[in-house]
Amino acid sequence: MSKLVWDQAGQKLYETGVKQGVVYPQSAGAYPAGIAWNGLVSVTESPSGAEPNPIYADDIKYLSLTSAEQFAASVEAYTYPDEFAACDGSAALGTGVAIGQQARQAFGLAYKTIIGNDLTGEAYGYKLHLIYGATAAPSEKAYKSINDSPEAITFSWDVSTVPVSVTGKKPTASLVIDSTKVDPAKLATLEDLLFGTAGASARLPLPDEITTIVTGGTIAAPSVTILPLDDAASVAKTANIVMTFNNAIVQEAIVVTSAAGVLVAGAKTWDTAKKVLTFDPTTDFTGTTTYIVTIGGVVDVYGQTLAASVKNFATVA
Repeated sequence: MSKLVWDQAGQKLYETGVKQGVVYPQSAGAYPAGIAWNGLVSVTESPSGAEPNPIYADDIKYLSLTSAEQFAASVEAYTYPDEFAACDGSAALGTGVAIGQQARQAFGLAYKTIIGNDLTGEAYGYKLHLIYGATAAPSEKAYKSINDSPEAITFSWDVSTVPVSVTGKKPTASLVIDSTKVDPAKLATLEDLLFGTAGASARLPLPDEITTIVTGGTIAAPSVTILPLDDAASVAKTANIVMTFNNAIVQEAIVVTSAAGVLVAGAKTWDTAKKVLTFDPTTDFTGTTTYIVTIGGVVDVYGQTLAASVKNFATVA
């Protein structure tokens, strides 16, 4: 055991600032595309709830129940990305023409705050703040005449949230990563997802995926299975091609052709987990014909590339 000591060198910590904001419009429960938020002024986190509710019995305080905790925030900025307009209840009627009072798209948000100390100042570290299931409420916009003391107007939004699931924990709408405590290599992997790379767009991973990254869980190499099976014969002319990947996919360049090299037109549809890709041909396959599926350009959410491969099948007469 040792005696407590206060205010030692290097242990006088403080937090300040807000920067590198990213907004992630929600799509089917995921946050597949991040957009840089320039002009971010402040983010005020406002948790509420978790209040005691006393229960009385036998003329005494019998026990105390705690109400559910809610996470809310307010955001202030000088401007906002065009992609955030849908989150602010706007819809385009044409290029440069927008209307308000529309359905508000949910979104995720990421931003950094600085951790400083008495020795290295603001170079000490930072925190990554992630917010899930956010919805922006209408806010006041005050436009004023330019005068001898001009000021840029700021936009602000009150934000409510719906928590997302976390394996082994209660659902949450907020997550914080401390750069001074997380392994730098794992943090770099996470930031590649949050901010994007030359080969993959920025996206907001859900808490369970972040847990896998920062705790050093094994990330499987990408793989795929396909239906119809490779070298299958007598495949129905009305069949779809279904490719199932073991990891979520962020990029692909898969093409379907006939053996003669004619490109097959069709629609590609992903499931919500971005693991199952269904190719639905615009028209039915031709009978007694061999088709080739070239699986190339596939990159998973961890930045891993799937080796290119070629599969083929033949249709029924």
